[in-house]
Amino acid sequence: MSIEQFESWSLIIGIGGLIAWMLLIIWKMGRESQAGKYGYFVLFLALGLGFVGFIAKTILVEVLKL
Repeated sequence: MSIEQFESWSLIIGIGGLIAWMLLIIWKMGRESQAGKYGYFVLFLALGLGFVGFIAKTILVEVLKL
């Protein structure tokens, strides 16, 4: 495995782990604030847009490389 491959996989795994951790934090915030279904929806929509944009950018870059 080359250094470039290692860095690529490390980035994917690291960012994926951070996104999963952020989802857990958002879910915990909703649970502690006793938000209903609408509250959970707003939390995930508002706070989740950041990593959704990051994922969309990554997908677009890969598609445009082809």
